[in-house]
Amino acid sequence: MEHGEDVTRAWVLHPEIKSDADRRDPGPALEEAVALAAALPGLEVAGSEIVRLPRPQPGYLFGSGKIEELGERFKANEVELVLIDGPVTPVQQRNLEKAWKVKILDRTGLILEIFSDRARTREGVLQVEMAALSYQRTRLVRAWTHLERQRGGLGFVGGPGETQIEADRRAIDEQLVRLRRQLDKVVKTRELHRKARAKVPYPIVALVGYTNAGKSTLFNRLTGADVMAKDMLFATLDPTMRRVELPDGPEIILSDTVGFISDLPTELVASFRATLEEVLAADLIVHVRDISHAGTEEQARDVETILASLGVDDSRAQIEVWNKIDLLPPEAHDAMVSRAARSPDIFAISAVTGEGLDLLLEAIAEKLQGVRYEAVLLLPFSEGRKRAWLFAQDIVTEERQTEEGFELTVLWTPKQEAQYAAL
Repeated sequence: MEHGEDVTRAWVLHPEIKSDADRRDPGPALEEAVALAAALPGLEVAGSEIVRLPRPQPGYLFGSGKIEELGERFKANEVELVLIDGPVTPVQQRNLEKAWKVKILDRTGLILEIFSDRARTREGVLQVEMAALSYQRTRLVRAWTHLERQRGGLGFVGGPGETQIEADRRAIDEQLVRLRRQLDKVVKTRELHRKARAKVPYPIVALVGYTNAGKSTLFNRLTGADVMAKDMLFATLDPTMRRVELPDGPEIILSDTVGFISDLPTELVASFRATLEEVLAADLIVHVRDISHAGTEEQARDVETILASLGVDDSRAQIEVWNKIDLLPPEAHDAMVSRAARSPDIFAISAVTGEGLDLLLEAIAEKLQGVRYEAVLLLPFSEGRKRAWLFAQDIVTEERQTEEGFELTVLWTPKQEAQYAAL
């Protein structure tokens, strides 16, 4: 990317705090932060570094010597934006912006910017707006000196007038109420679409995983769809669904969901719950992992944590997919394939080359067959439409004619039973 007027030069900092034992390895964490920055159009990452901190300073986050050293580096590189991969308080943000004369964006702010750029559906746009406002509301406390001014108050009631900060907070709250009303309407429409899909007798298979694990590439490979699939964090934001016919198995609806990420802003977890409800409605969850990534184990734990927060427990049928084995050296590739083969629910694949997909599709079909059970139905001769529906679903294993009508043995899912009852 060439340096031009429409390009903002940015620098990425990953603070490594010694006292924080639970922090992930700073190397991959910095790489991810740089990839996040690269996912935002109009940004040119001029440099990145890990900043080791004995402890965070309440007013400035970094010590005075480090602030001066970094400030000189930013000036020399004409940096306009500094991305700090971690939480930054409003006071720290204000002080650092004054000291460095640059714009500061923390991890939450950066992810919100990316989501704002990626949102395509009406629901996605509304959710991002709500998340951004919720985040902005938390930044009002002593963030800027002008917000401490008081306004209004002619003295008729007594006491001080309304402070600017209170007025701004009230304006944000009013806007949040308006957006929530709009979102409720959109969510109702989504529920109608979901109910319409429920009448289609196909099990739902949801692809989940850490962002950039290759879910959209796998989705495209299996469906022939043209979903945006780039080597970029959060390339896909809104859920996409397509029908897929499994070889020697049932037809399914495959759902590609938003990628998960560590330290996902709490505002977004709440806002995107509706989007992730597709996962809750799924008959089978396929957890796609980038097995070539240095932090693949940490990423897998982050995904499991978010799934648990959504209410997905161990009883839900799940398959784990180790994707991107084509990026591994030959020896590591063979070892990974052997390791996966030892577990019935793990499959080593490459969504790019197609390696391992046959076994994965067989396993998906088998898992979905596993949720079916046998039932015997007695249908009078007048119920020809119901009988035709059962045969169209290809779930009748035996039929016997009696004096009263038809006795059918079916192998079906609870979902198909509910659809049958609604006929």
